[in-house]
Amino acid sequence: MAAVPLRPYRAAGRLLPLLCGGARSKGASLSPGVPGRLSQRRYKKDVLPSPEGPVPSVSITEIRQYLRAQGIPFHDGYSCLHTPSLFTNGREHQLPPAGAPYTLFIDKTTGSFLCTATLAEGTWQDFQANVELQHRGIPPASSEEPEGDTQRAREDARCIWDRALPLWELLDEDETNKTKAMFGISQVTDATLKRFGVRYLRTAKSLVFPWFSPCHATLKGLKLLRVEKRGDAIAYVEETLPRFDCYHNLFGLPLIGRRDTELVLTGWELDALALHQATGVASLALPRGATCLPPTLLPYLEQFKRITLWLGEDLRSWEAAKLFARKLNLKRCSLVRPGNLQPRPLEALNQGLNLTKILRAALPASHKSIVSFRQLREEVFGELVNTEQVAGVKWARFPELNKLLKGHRRGELTVFTG
Repeated sequence: MAAVPLRPYRAAGRLLPLLCGGARSKGASLSPGVPGRLSQRRYKKDVLPSPEGPVPSVSITEIRQYLRAQGIPFHDGYSCLHTPSLFTNGREHQLPPAGAPYTLFIDKTTGSFLCTATLAEGTWQDFQANVELQHRGIPPASSEEPEGDTQRAREDARCIWDRALPLWELLDEDETNKTKAMFGISQVTDATLKRFGVRYLRTAKSLVFPWFSPCHATLKGLKLLRVEKRGDAIAYVEETLPRFDCYHNLFGLPLIGRRDTELVLTGWELDALALHQATGVASLALPRGATCLPPTLLPYLEQFKRITLWLGEDLRSWEAAKLFARKLNLKRCSLVRPGNLQPRPLEALNQGLNLTKILRAALPASHKSIVSFRQLREEVFGELVNTEQVAGVKWARFPELNKLLKGHRRGELTVFTG
């Protein structure tokens, strides 16, 4: 009887301590090229004020009004507002100059920000506090050292990464073929594995997927994937460094070029490999599959004009894809509906299906004939804010009517009765 693959699931960290224990040196480097260099910047709690209790919510209107009041240029993106960064070009004590690149992204829903040039990030309150400090000529808060757990996770990741080998460099070709067959990637070429930097850890019989910083190409973490047999079925077990709630790796992001405008978003690293090999389209894998789309990843998806979500082959993945499309902006998203003829990308590749044809048949997330309440609300709000722009042609003979009807507007009929 053929083995049936089960959904990948997360392990409880049983394997990683065995791999890393005793092998980490005290002065281990955190990055492959820059010893000790940090790949993320956070604010010290004692430098910027932190509100007591829950963080107050902020609306997109309040964010826009604040940016205009502070003279900070911005433009609307799909999920974020784009502004010049406050942390680049050695101008930390000044507001960004005109013409500066827009590398700072502010989430329209939460107000949290991320600078993709320096990886500085924080809440909307952090952003406001930093702008205030710059008005006073005070340098921004210095980046703090990562917490002990985070630093140990990076050192452990470096240790495992150095011990892992590329699949095509295994001594025995038969071992390579058996390993590929075990993970169901016999159709995935060595060139694809090399392009995405996938390695194999013999001692754990696990594939290793790296998490590189998009700015400095430093190793921030990794994910291990191994196979377990459970009767007639096989299960894929995942473990990550750092822990899963801190693992925000868009697998394949370093391969994305600035000119790429189309993207396929998958829920599994092996699916991203299969998709890119079969179609040549830019493909990324979400760090937690169909369970979550972390808001911190939205800025990295702003450049794409078209995003196709192909998250899996079950109803849960389909429902998640529809929810994620709302976060990413419905107008630019398409969804691959799961079905027998449209399984997950890796399975489609193994079955010899035409993945390009499946992508072309993806359904638009929004229908051109359906208008949502949110769209209507934004249009009405725009008319209320810009009353003079939407007002019609003024009456010359009846100035009092201008106060009531605001003039003649195209498509409107005014009826006077006695």
